[in-house]
Amino acid sequence: MRTTVSSERNRDLPASYPFEPTSTIKSLFKESGTMSKLINCPGCGASVPDLPGLPHKYIGATMGCWEIYTQILAKEYGEFRYPEHTHRMTVDTYAVQHPGQPGRQSIQSVNGHLLSLHFLIDRGMTGKEATAAFSRVLRNADSLTWLTPPVPNGTLTVLDVVIAPTLDEHTKLVESWANNVWEAWSPHHATIRKLADQFMR
Repeated sequence: MRTTVSSERNRDLPASYPFEPTSTIKSLFKESGTMSKLINCPGCGASVPDLPGLPHKYIGATMGCWEIYTQILAKEYGEFRYPEHTHRMTVDTYAVQHPGQPGRQSIQSVNGHLLSLHFLIDRGMTGKEATAAFSRVLRNADSLTWLTPPVPNGTLTVLDVVIAPTLDEHTKLVESWANNVWEAWSPHHATIRKLADQFMR
């Protein structure tokens, strides 16, 4: 459950900020140049610090959203000691929630990461198995087409995940986020399952 920040120790942050922020998120606000300047990420819709620059060639995210995502990855690689299955879900979910614009690389990304989510969620694959399947998808990239992203593209975002204080809580939040975004793409589930059957032969 989200809470509004109102405590005295968080007075530097906007009153509308949706969760109790970590020191990392607070520092992002300071780097943005104004404590109250937020923008909505075009991919996930999250209100994030308005930081300069574009973070990725084809992932459709703002720099503020990307910075929060990289903090999640840093926790997974560091203090959480690389939880393979959860990390695979994190990467896949972020990619499909930030599909970008139609193009060869974005088409590969969206299809590949949706297939990986399908393998993880519907077929119960391990992170290693899903990664191997993802590699097979990329070898057949010419057969893939653009899938129109849903609106909204899920209702949970990196803001709901970055707050996790422990690995157990992080795992639960990532699974909720992944299932939420996967469900948002339900109009394309039949296409993804058909591709999965094709690539798994």
